[in-house]
Amino acid sequence: MAAAQPKPPGPALARRLARSCWSAFWDYETPKVVVVRNRRLGVVYRAVQLLILLYFVWYVFIIQKSYQDSETGPESSVITKVKGITTSEDKVWDVEEYVKPPEGGSVFSIVTRIEVTPFQTLGTCPESIRVPNATCHSDEDCLAGELDMLGHGLRTGRCVPYYHGAAKICEVSAWCPVEDGAAVSKFLGTMAPNFTILIKNSIHYPKFQFSKGNIASRKDNYLKYCTFDHVSDPYCPIFKLGFIVEQAGENFTELAQKGGVIGVIINWNCDLDLAPSECNPKYSFRRLDPKHVPASSGYNFRFAKYYKINGTTTRTLIKAYGIRIDVIVHGQAGKFSLIPTIINLATALTSIGVGSFLCDWILLTFMNKNKVYSHKKFDKVCTPRRPPNSWPVTLALVLGQGLPPPSHCSQNQGPSPPSGQHGTELGPAVWPPQPCPSSAPSEQMVDTHHRVGPRPPTSEPPQDSTPTDPKGLAQL
Repeated sequence: MAAAQPKPPGPALARRLARSCWSAFWDYETPKVVVVRNRRLGVVYRAVQLLILLYFVWYVFIIQKSYQDSETGPESSVITKVKGITTSEDKVWDVEEYVKPPEGGSVFSIVTRIEVTPFQTLGTCPESIRVPNATCHSDEDCLAGELDMLGHGLRTGRCVPYYHGAAKICEVSAWCPVEDGAAVSKFLGTMAPNFTILIKNSIHYPKFQFSKGNIASRKDNYLKYCTFDHVSDPYCPIFKLGFIVEQAGENFTELAQKGGVIGVIINWNCDLDLAPSECNPKYSFRRLDPKHVPASSGYNFRFAKYYKINGTTTRTLIKAYGIRIDVIVHGQAGKFSLIPTIINLATALTSIGVGSFLCDWILLTFMNKNKVYSHKKFDKVCTPRRPPNSWPVTLALVLGQGLPPPSHCSQNQGPSPPSGQHGTELGPAVWPPQPCPSSAPSEQMVDTHHRVGPRPPTSEPPQDSTPTDPKGLAQL
């Protein structure tokens, strides 16, 4: 006689499965503590815990000061002032001539070399030989009215001799003579290393309502006589230009010839848990422009001075090479706060659990007796009777499988039924959940250290896994 095929699951079974899963969602799970006497595993466990504690204590709390509330990017103002004079071959230069712009902001340039093209007037003259396609052999090579964005003016259509030599160049209508035709170079860097630069800086952290400046609060005129020193005068922000270039690791003569950009970085890192006098500015200097790129090395700019000679507008064009100073201010302030302290303490305590996770993984994966440890670590609890609406039965029916076999629970592990009721059917309320007997090895197998000698007797009586009531067990 053919076995009856299971009926396909219906909506009722699906609802019972959903109710069972919803009920299981609210179950409470509690971990089981198993003590494993293994010296190597214990050393790994304590070592991981020690490393995590050292990381949080030394790096997170001491170095990073994660117990503080912090604020980065202070509100800042910078005022600069340059003093000094220098000479070239034919004149004396003062601050008004070699500092551009003169407003005294956080970015300014000190001119150290110039190329001067004097007495330029509006007219016609040969184009610069540096301009592409400017050379010619006849007038046909020069297109009248052509405007080259890399040139100096509008071409007239004539091919004329160059300022010097036998070459011929297209003529342009522009400020004449053009720059490379009559430029004269002058070096202003003879006395430039002795120029003094006052950098006045004040900062404010709005979150903590803290403000401070880099000049000492003194009533005497000490700023007229002092220069900056890291040890003796940290609150005298007067720097010599030669000192700044030297601290940036540059050669002053080479830098003055080609120009460059030097950054003066002021760092305000303040621990506001300490006294305000402990919040001091730290200065550093470095070159900012790419000096190793030949196509764009150096720093220069152009400006002109206009005047009239006999009613004709004339100008002097100056191509200036110099040292540009960029004053950059940044910093961070921190002060104790309870919220970040609690968050980081909770993170530290939670991270200690990484040691338990790692050791459990080693214990259940790489140890020789990993199956023994798995039996001891994970316990299963079964009930004597499985009601038809329990979720394992429902799941089996939904999947189209047969009922799972009943678990064999030992009656010695639970309370015995009342007298006079042996062999009768017991409801689920009579039999509480029982721990399923495990086929785990004896206690000697769990201990990784083999014991020598007879084993001491245990106080617990041995449990028999054979059921004493076959009829009652069949009903389970």
